[in-house]
Amino acid sequence: MTERTLTGEVHGEAVGPERPGTVGQGAVLLAGSCLPILGSVLLAPVLPRMMAAFAGTPGVEVLVPIVLTAPALMIGLLAPVAGRIVDAVGRKRILVAALVVYSLVGTAPLWLHALGADSLPLVVASRVLVGITEAAIMTACTTLIADLWSGPRRDRWFARQTITTTLAATVFFGLGGALGAVSWRAPFWMYLAGLVVAVLVAVLVPATGRVAAAARPALPPIPWRLILVPCLVTLFGGIVFYTPIAGLSLVLAGLGISSTATIGLISAIASLATAAGAFAFGRTAARGPRIAVLLPLALGLAGVGLVVVGLASGPVVLTVGAVIASAGTGLLLPTLLTWALSRLGFAERGRGTGLWTAAMFIGQFFCPLLLFAVSVPLGGLSAAVALLGAVTLLGAAGAPVLVRRWASRLAA
Repeated sequence: MTERTLTGEVHGEAVGPERPGTVGQGAVLLAGSCLPILGSVLLAPVLPRMMAAFAGTPGVEVLVPIVLTAPALMIGLLAPVAGRIVDAVGRKRILVAALVVYSLVGTAPLWLHALGADSLPLVVASRVLVGITEAAIMTACTTLIADLWSGPRRDRWFARQTITTTLAATVFFGLGGALGAVSWRAPFWMYLAGLVVAVLVAVLVPATGRVAAAARPALPPIPWRLILVPCLVTLFGGIVFYTPIAGLSLVLAGLGISSTATIGLISAIASLATAAGAFAFGRTAARGPRIAVLLPLALGLAGVGLVVVGLASGPVVLTVGAVIASAGTGLLLPTLLTWALSRLGFAERGRGTGLWTAAMFIGQFFCPLLLFAVSVPLGGLSAAVALLGAVTLLGAAGAPVLVRRWASRLAA
């Protein structure tokens, strides 16, 4: 079948199901896509209690934050490997296996405690294993969505993926706080959700078809000319996307706002704006706007919002900036994903998804490090956020030219 991309080009054949996926299948894949997000936000509220529980452990000040960040780093490093395995072995098979192992290693602090083997290094090691499974889950879920739908339907499901994971992050943050009030270990029970999703995937989600040239012993090479530019832009996009998430509370603290209720409310409003931006992508992409239009629009909104956040002198103006920036990042994420996968065939789609996922998560991992490094010479985090906003606006101005040159080189 042929498919017209948002850049207006027609791709070649892709091997997939004869009929589009169902709403139920999509809902299961969206649920699976939320599980890697669970690891990055569910435990944030219990970090202080973990710090107190392991107060006697050498290096506790470093090891406890790693409990939160290790999975994201593993996703960034291993998603390309997961993509290759997904292409070689099969999407559904890898997804079900990864979900089962995810629940096993995700609940490790619970059974380590039951065995009398409480150890912060062992908890950190289990988080590294969680990140490995999350790389496979995220890559397989996104690849299956790309397999089961095409054209505008695929665009809408990518938008729904961003909406669902964004709203899930808000819910998981509150749930982590509620469970953390019982014990710092209580949130780890949520990792059993992986077993439920594994059963649903096994029963409801079809295994997508084999590659047409499956008789060849080796996978076809990755088409770098198709994926390299979108992935490089996604690396920057990951930094922009994560800045409102990682920097908002710290900028508020710099303004003298320390109330957790206020910070939580503003963060929730920004999160809803991210979902609204993703929803807007699903509505507008189906009507025909191209990447050369959507990408600068998304970067422009994000850039303007970050500049406002960086220059804000009070919570009201900062909230307005956060809403604008988050709406832009909500539009940005599915735009970048669609751009990266739009021309890939079935045989290389898993590896393309893995490379894109790696670029996004590596950008997110380095976001706080970059902001901190820039904030030192500039005299504060707010100035660093404003500078990133200005750079993002420059990126928005150059995006149409970049996309057109990319498309023209492929046509040549």
